[in-house]
Amino acid sequence: MKFSKRIASPLALLMLIAASAIFLNFKSTQTMDTITDAKIEIIEFTDPACTWCWGSEPILRKLLYNYKEQVKISFVMGGLVEDAHTFMDATNTIGGDLNTFNEQVGTHWLEASSRHGMPVQAKGFKLFDEENPSTFPMNIAYKAAQFQGEEIANKFLRRIREAVAAETKQANTMEVLIELAQESGLNISKFIEDMGNGKAEKAFEEDRYTTRSYQANGFPSFLIKYENGKEIMLRGYQSYDTFVSTIKHLSGNTLTENKKEPSKKHILNFVIDFEKVTTAEIKETFDLSTEEINKWLKDLVDERVLKETPLGNGFYYEATKKGGVMCDDTGSCNF
Repeated sequence: MKFSKRIASPLALLMLIAASAIFLNFKSTQTMDTITDAKIEIIEFTDPACTWCWGSEPILRKLLYNYKEQVKISFVMGGLVEDAHTFMDATNTIGGDLNTFNEQVGTHWLEASSRHGMPVQAKGFKLFDEENPSTFPMNIAYKAAQFQGEEIANKFLRRIREAVAAETKQANTMEVLIELAQESGLNISKFIEDMGNGKAEKAFEEDRYTTRSYQANGFPSFLIKYENGKEIMLRGYQSYDTFVSTIKHLSGNTLTENKKEPSKKHILNFVIDFEKVTTAEIKETFDLSTEEINKWLKDLVDERVLKETPLGNGFYYEATKKGGVMCDDTGSCNF
């Protein structure tokens, strides 16, 4: 390869500087305060109100459970609905009239739920109104939470997804966002300050710029990056097998996938790892049929190993120490 000895034009230099700034900012906003030994980073371009992002949670949790510290999940806020008055999704028949917008979204989410398995609540869905026609406040709220640490911000993002998808909460309002932030353990005074001082909004605009620079025009999209700099972009909802194949390709088969057979101990440890999980997440992680997952969950609930709570058109599960189950501080449970 031959390199030109010409001096770059001022415009070219400016473009190079701008591109470098995007890359450096992208790295800094994604790593935040978390330093891990992860070999693979999966970056999801997302919006808290995206139903197929919600539907991707079982896949991402299965990856984290099977690859442990080898894989890190990060999120870039792309912003799905800037203004429901002008939003149009012809494929899913959404848009054109704010009076029917919520009903249209609820219908689409219910159909999507029948495919990805995550719980939703279509009846009473009321996210958008004249005063709150955008999903952008939720994106900005995630960026505000990120100033307090990536782990707690991701916990907050999960809580927003649950609230919007399956609890009919109007999570694009400040009142509800504060409620969810408090439930997630955020410092509320700092959260409110960062929501109001422009820092979080600026960080969101930087995420949107990154989203455009990677041409992530649909959510979810996934940028999978290996530690040596190699990366692959996957657009749209992806299966677990697709992620595994991509990880194997990028890493040269050097990462170890540690899949576990379904058992009371393994299922309980999975629930403990993530604190609160849905039926679809357990089913996906342990490759269970509908009949099998229903039997496992019935037995674990009947034995008071797990607590079952309704969530939209489904359930979520949490661990309980009742029923003779001993769980130590390391997250290991014995029967």
